[in-house]
Amino acid sequence: MLSPLDDYPIHQIAEPIRHVATSDRNFYDRYYFNLHGCSDELFLVTGMGQYPNLGVQDAFAVVIRNGIHRVVRASRELGNDRMDTRVGPFRIEVLEGLKRLRVVLEPNAFGLAMDVVFEGAIEAFHEQRHFIRQFGRVLFDTSRLAQTGCWSGSLQIGYESFQITPDRWWGTRDRSWGVRPVGEAEPPGIRATTPVIGGLWSYAPMQFRDFSILYICQESGTGERALEEAVRIPALGRPGKPELLGRPEFEFEFVSGTRRVKRARLHLALPSGRKLEIGVTPLLPMYVGVGTGYGFDADWRHGMYQGPLKVEGFSLDTRDPANQARLFGLIDNVARFELDGDVGYGLFEYMLMGPSARFGFKSFEDVAP
Repeated sequence: MLSPLDDYPIHQIAEPIRHVATSDRNFYDRYYFNLHGCSDELFLVTGMGQYPNLGVQDAFAVVIRNGIHRVVRASRELGNDRMDTRVGPFRIEVLEGLKRLRVVLEPNAFGLAMDVVFEGAIEAFHEQRHFIRQFGRVLFDTSRLAQTGCWSGSLQIGYESFQITPDRWWGTRDRSWGVRPVGEAEPPGIRATTPVIGGLWSYAPMQFRDFSILYICQESGTGERALEEAVRIPALGRPGKPELLGRPEFEFEFVSGTRRVKRARLHLALPSGRKLEIGVTPLLPMYVGVGTGYGFDADWRHGMYQGPLKVEGFSLDTRDPANQARLFGLIDNVARFELDGDVGYGLFEYMLMGPSARFGFKSFEDVAP
């Protein structure tokens, strides 16, 4: 099970790099990126994951453009070399660690291709550890780094070509690793009536010209928090260090008859005590769980074994009423953020499942009036 990476002095346990320290089937190691034009013209999300104890590596790209949700996804067996990020037409290259990465989706039959380079606008930030234990078993135990930045390169969507330049093509990325539910569904046992994730997940990395803010809040339906953090980080070349912004608070205004957020306000505080209020306007929503592995599709989940190699693609018209039933779960929005007269752009991601005392939802079916 040796690989070229074993020639580097980076071992953490008395095993080749191919093997991780835990035998938990749910161990994963993943990239996530998004790309947008600081507008509502399109929003693209792409990612790649390895699942060493499931023997799988997979990747996906999804873009929303003119109402069309377009997906390309691929899965293969994970070999010995964990440095090999190729999955069918996908690959990721680390050009300069924590600074520049190249993401490639080679031309294919599904109408989505790219060759783009992400460059960080801030130093990569190591977020708080995410730990949840449920019925005695560790459900989440993950680390994640996050970074805002800009893109350059080329993007092809159907018959449209886009030259991606860093002046307006921004985005965020994260790298996470550890334990969280992946792969084929396990027998639920005592967990049969308890959802894996309930309540609210809310995540907003946002980029302004001189700084970025990273915001996270995970809150149960009764208001307990499993994770919360807010930090302001100066742009590269600007003076200063990361500043913690206190306990993050929020207000959501929903689209009537749904759980989709129309507008939001985030309430933070500088170390000096000065209050910050950030206005959030979602510009273009994407149901990132549809077809990518993040969602509830029975045939494609992150880490699910699909055979030696499988590459698929499909498109979905989100404006067609017949497709509305599929549009639920995790929502990634490119969003505009306003703070003290400054305007920034970034990701506004949320999922609100089940009851929520904060919003007056008593069941999974409840929606905003």
